[in-house]
Amino acid sequence: MGLLDVVYTRAARPALFRVDGGDPEAVHQRTLAALAAAARRPAALSSMRKLFTADLSPRRVFGVTFPSVVGLAAGMDKEAVALPAWPALGFGFTEVGTVTARPQPGNDKPRLFRLPASGGLVNRMGFNNSGAAALAARLTEIGPLSTPLGISLGKSKVTAVEDAVDDYLTSFRLLAAHADYIAVNVSSPNTPGLRSLQDRGPLAELLGALTAEAVVLAAGARPVPVLVKIAPDLTDEAIGEVLQVCTDTGVAGVIATNTTLSRDGVADADAEVSSEAGGLSGAPLTVRAREVVRFVAGHSSLPVIGVGGVMTVADGLALLDAGASLLQLYTGFVYAGPGLVRELNQAVAARDRGVR
Repeated sequence: MGLLDVVYTRAARPALFRVDGGDPEAVHQRTLAALAAAARRPAALSSMRKLFTADLSPRRVFGVTFPSVVGLAAGMDKEAVALPAWPALGFGFTEVGTVTARPQPGNDKPRLFRLPASGGLVNRMGFNNSGAAALAARLTEIGPLSTPLGISLGKSKVTAVEDAVDDYLTSFRLLAAHADYIAVNVSSPNTPGLRSLQDRGPLAELLGALTAEAVVLAAGARPVPVLVKIAPDLTDEAIGEVLQVCTDTGVAGVIATNTTLSRDGVADADAEVSSEAGGLSGAPLTVRAREVVRFVAGHSSLPVIGVGGVMTVADGLALLDAGASLLQLYTGFVYAGPGLVRELNQAVAARDRGVR
């Protein structure tokens, strides 16, 4: 454990977890506000870069060059309020959202819960966001970024499942020009009916429409890559069907995985909190996410972004060994802090140099 890890886990994290009576969502918002403030101060960003960025090892995946393999998962900075701060913390790319065509408040609070004994989180946020038009305006104001930007799209809650294609297309048309890739979220457990869009017929209709629109919007240039984020709760047969649809519709890659409805691996001390409705992330998902990544990589040629239960350097390297081309952090970042980003980047760079 490095000095950064010690400072975060023994001092910063305990203090953060006590803020606002320990309310995880309030802590999240305060952290984003602090990072947004830092993002407006060049001196602060410079100090962060010196502290957290080291040994970045670039990758070129689905036509996009990533300064490092470690990215920030969707959900952490839904509304792109702190974008310049994430590269300064060592992230090689950032995924914002999930955003919907219509603004929506999300589910009732409380809707985010810590499972400290298990190293997990349960969330039922419900795609709370200001809408695709508001995000497009913010990204226009921010301008070009130093690292690739992914934008995660979801279905508006008020939109019927049978009208999902038009809903996604509305967001896509507003945001595609700002994105280095678009992630199609059809796997969150917190929007009623959303996961049914992973079924072969609806998924083929949705992805076919989005990839066709990407070609139209590109006007002869390279279309924005479209990726699909899948649930860890799918059977191998269902994942195989998703992969076939992805291949048939020209999807550029897969993000594996979203949160899980399973509560396997939850410690007894967290049993009561884990009974809350919502998707589980973090350490209880580590093994399953790796299994899904290995299956996807073994049954298709599509690049995979591996996400789910990356709590340590070993977890991240194991996902890469399973076939992931890139990694994303969310819960691991909450529990381990930015030192995990730095150490993962160093470990990948050492591997690339042949250092064991």
